[in-house]
Amino acid sequence: MPDFGAAVWRATELGCAAGATLATGHAALDAQLPGAGWPVGAICEILQPPGQRNEWRLLMPALRVSDGTLVAGPVVLVGPPHVPFEPGLAAQGLDARRLLWVLASAPDERLWAAEQALRCAGVLAVLVWLSQVRPEQLRRLQMAAQGHGKLLFVMRPTQAQSESSPAVLRLLASTQPDSDALLLHILKRRGPPLDQPLSLPARPARLAALLAMHRGDTSVAAPGPAARGARHNGFLQEGDDALGRTASLA
Repeated sequence: MPDFGAAVWRATELGCAAGATLATGHAALDAQLPGAGWPVGAICEILQPPGQRNEWRLLMPALRVSDGTLVAGPVVLVGPPHVPFEPGLAAQGLDARRLLWVLASAPDERLWAAEQALRCAGVLAVLVWLSQVRPEQLRRLQMAAQGHGKLLFVMRPTQAQSESSPAVLRLLASTQPDSDALLLHILKRRGPPLDQPLSLPARPARLAALLAMHRGDTSVAAPGPAARGARHNGFLQEGDDALGRTASLA
């Protein structure tokens, strides 16, 4: 019998990525993903409980594209549930002018718009919110993402967890009542099941320092010059509520 060596993937081991990846910006998550990042040219499915919107805090580090892996092109939002909070985006390093917001309510309209966006050469990533979708429709999006080498994130409700999906990566993102840290269950990956969920910090370190300064907490290290400049430019003038919106970007 021929020895295929490293070409054989064993389900007890974390597999290699089939193509390019982009670091998520969360070290703990990268360590658990094939290729140590979001797969480029494949569906990443993010499931969330009703009323929770955690996609921005999860995806923001990658969408900034600060490591030069990909060109920081437009980010297309198809059917987002809320208007993006532009000061929050700017505070975390994402130029709101890079966002293209597609208003589409019907599932078929969203699927069509997402597929067309994936075919656009300059687009970096497509984020689409789909409450109801059939597996064959997702496979069509998968083919478009793969054929054009795009990041594709599909946001769905937790009820979809029992449905089949062609996504190479499925995550369940939620927060707990006693903490706003992001709890991440890896439901599907090329590797063994992850028994314990990952807990990701609720806010970037710079934003956490800004919040602490605003509340007079001196136990947290002060942010660097860029963060202090943001403070004086008015990012904190709206108080804790606005900063909370900055954290969630929902």
